[in-house]
Amino acid sequence: MTYEFLQQYWWFIVSLLAGILVFLLFVQGGNSLLFRLPRNEEQRRLMVNSTGRKWEFTFTTLVTFGGGFFASFPLFYSTSFGGAYWVWMLLLFTFVLQAVSYEFQSKLGNLLGQKTYRWFLVINGFLAPLILGVAVSTFFTGSEFIIQKNNLAEISAPIVSVWTGAAHGLEALLNWRNLLLGLAVLELSRCLALLYFINNIDDENLEQYSGLRLWADGIAFVLLFVAWLVSILVADGFAVDAAGVVSMEAYKYLHNLLQMPVVAFLFLIGVVLVLYGIGRTLFDNKFYKGVWFAGAGTILTVTMLLLLVGYNGTSYYPSTADLQSSLTLQNSCSSYFTLSTMAVVSLLVPFVIAYIAYCWYKINNKKLDASELEDGHAY
Repeated sequence: MTYEFLQQYWWFIVSLLAGILVFLLFVQGGNSLLFRLPRNEEQRRLMVNSTGRKWEFTFTTLVTFGGGFFASFPLFYSTSFGGAYWVWMLLLFTFVLQAVSYEFQSKLGNLLGQKTYRWFLVINGFLAPLILGVAVSTFFTGSEFIIQKNNLAEISAPIVSVWTGAAHGLEALLNWRNLLLGLAVLELSRCLALLYFINNIDDENLEQYSGLRLWADGIAFVLLFVAWLVSILVADGFAVDAAGVVSMEAYKYLHNLLQMPVVAFLFLIGVVLVLYGIGRTLFDNKFYKGVWFAGAGTILTVTMLLLLVGYNGTSYYPSTADLQSSLTLQNSCSSYFTLSTMAVVSLLVPFVIAYIAYCWYKINNKKLDASELEDGHAY
């Protein structure tokens, strides 16, 4: 295992975790529809309990994604989480609101009332996918930071990365291309949620409402994602030469797509799976497995997008304030010892995935219906 192999291996692992995280955002998508989709209180409770049984998977994956980035690419972690902290704090705050809401909304004598806690879920449902989409888009559009590794020798102020923007990450929300992907991820999360409700909830009327709603969110997702993808493929990208010098290259991400045929093929397969899951559900009323096709497609698509921005001599976290401060797999990764040790530990990942799949199966061994709302453990 060479150092270069380990760098690329861990970028793949981080990219895969990001893909799984985006799929699991169907929980947030369901939260955003809490006051739009159901027609009565029973249906609303079914939605809350359907997503409430999965929110821990999303949050755990988010933490694992952050931990993986910290261990394998610590300079990114310190730069982004330390500089763009308002964005990450806002994201974590929405997840705290979610956890509190699920825990207390149905408890007797809760302080704020059930409706307030449910609005917390709605806030989480809108902001979490939007922020994550915007954050991923900055891997293509750049961020405002400067890296000064010589500062490590300064005992009084060993600060390596400095964020030049006063908004500390919130300025990314003002970039139209970032917003396109943020809104696309939001719409995707809603599509996945609707597909999940159709698969998971035994309520004929709610299934029908979900199918009707899927038309609007599905079309919105396709339009937003295509617009973002085209804007990225025709834009200048951040190329890195053999000496580590970063420069702008016209159509860089399009070149990456063409020069990495395996990535391009798997990306195309992912997109087709997402469209198949949504499309067949729309045109076949008896098809209930669309979430699995769209979910697998989401994981593939997001993973390949991040490989597109990390491989083939590309800066995965470019700086718009100082081009040579841009982060690459080579200048931001952990030591060989750390990466190789973690690579051995990563061999346990299939067992963890198997355990998650088993738990998921046990939770979803039958469709959720109104009778389960009388359970003392219901949200």
